Amino acid sequence: MQDSIFTKIIKGDIPSHKVYEDAKTYAFLDIHPIQPGHVLVVPKRQIAYVWDLADDEYQALMATAKKVAAKIRQAFADKTYVAMHVEGLEIAHAHLKLFPFSTDEEFRHHPDMNIEPDHDTLSGIADKLRMEDGQ
Repeated sequence: MQDSIFTKIIKGDIPSHKVYEDAKTYAFLDIHPIQPGHVLVVPKRQIAYVWDLADDEYQALMATAKKVAAKIRQAFADKTYVAMHVEGLEIAHAHLKLFPFSTDEEFRHHPDMNIEPDHDTLSGIADKLRMEDGQ
């Protein structure tokens, strides 16, 4: 199987704005966020469908999502909710999308994938969300 873009990010072949990593999961900012604070949580083992993860990998993925969502709520206290989308559509590597929102319009926003990412802004957001292993 060819490495997905997420596997390349996990390996460090492609830079990312990492906010959390442990033995089984990796969490980083989406460069085309639905909303500021949009984090992708991925299992380190590349697998296309979240439902095909081994039980321990699935539990680790959900535990990381819970930690990251709590950090998003803290960092974006002006937002009412944190959404979680279970995905695997564009990239054949199971992943969760977490992002803060308050309105239906914010929840359903589709980012322009052709805009160059603002890495300075992303870096600042990553600093607010970054957690050490085990937090």
